[in-house]
Amino acid sequence: MEVILKEDVQKLGHRGDVVTVKSGYARNYLLPTKLAIEATANNKAVIEQMKASALRKSASEKSGAEELGNKLNEAVVTFERKAGTAGQLFGSVTSVDIAKALEEQGINVDRRKIHLDEPLKTVGEFHVPIKLHREVTAHLQVNIKSDAPEVDPTAEQPEDETAFKSTYEGEVDFQRE
Repeated sequence: MEVILKEDVQKLGHRGDVVTVKSGYARNYLLPTKLAIEATANNKAVIEQMKASALRKSASEKSGAEELGNKLNEAVVTFERKAGTAGQLFGSVTSVDIAKALEEQGINVDRRKIHLDEPLKTVGEFHVPIKLHREVTAHLQVNIKSDAPEVDPTAEQPEDETAFKSTYEGEVDFQRE
């Protein structure tokens, strides 16, 4: 069955493309969700008009996305989270957390445009891709730090080791009552 796509569909095509799909896929998914219309002569004429307006709209969206992308490439987001000794976080940093932090900086980005393969779960510096437009992808620098005070391994340790020993080193008699 031939259909005309009204929106971009991943792994199928872009807005305005005439594609051939199985009839069940078209009837059960593409047509009810208004992602496509049937490819008839009348609809093809309408789609030509839609393509022209889509090109104008896409050009304006792309220029806006490029401006936002330049801001995001320069932006740095820092999180302080509880972490274990090996740098593993107790919890994680997700795309929702990143979107909220960007919003606090005055940059509005939809969380669905932030592409994390999986949530960030370690301390460190990460570069997170943000797909703003089909042709524009920005990379945001995300720093995750531990909120525990860092222990300097070169710092001098106390010389008196007995100061740290428990006062109850001897045998303790625990009686049950």
